[in-house]
Amino acid sequence: MARTRWLSEAEQRTWRTFVMATKLLWDQLEQELDEQTEVPSHYYEVLARLAEVPERRLRMSDLADLSQSSRSRLSHSIARLESLGWIRREACQTDRRGAFALLTDEGFSALEAAAPVHVEGVHTHLIDQLDVEQLEELRRISERVLEHLVAVKELSPEELGRLGMPLQPRS
Repeated sequence: MARTRWLSEAEQRTWRTFVMATKLLWDQLEQELDEQTEVPSHYYEVLARLAEVPERRLRMSDLADLSQSSRSRLSHSIARLESLGWIRREACQTDRRGAFALLTDEGFSALEAAAPVHVEGVHTHLIDQLDVEQLEELRRISERVLEHLVAVKELSPEELGRLGMPLQPRS
């Protein structure tokens, strides 16, 4: 049996600080969306991912991957977004089991109204807290961790690209 590599005090502090900062950042961004827009935070990513692709249309399975959502949670979200008129579900003509989610004009308008709140939150709570060098270092650190996790999960460049994050060679 392998020996447990316990965290040193410095490693533990780094880990806990990272986890808490990440959690509080997401909580704050979600709270601002929920309080200041008509787009609930858990639907924002779905709408944003659809807005970024040609024809504002994706296979449900790809949308689940891109929005980092389980298939069942996405299905529930799509049903709610359909009831709001923000998304329309379309059958796949080449695969009876497949379906597409299509962002409607109403959904795009809702996203357009919510996006400034989200972007301002990202600036206020992350970008503006770092100088140019720190921001670059955060990117490099994040890419390093991402590269490791991509290898552990054995994701191909195509799979990673489908998730919306093509891995760039380290500089």
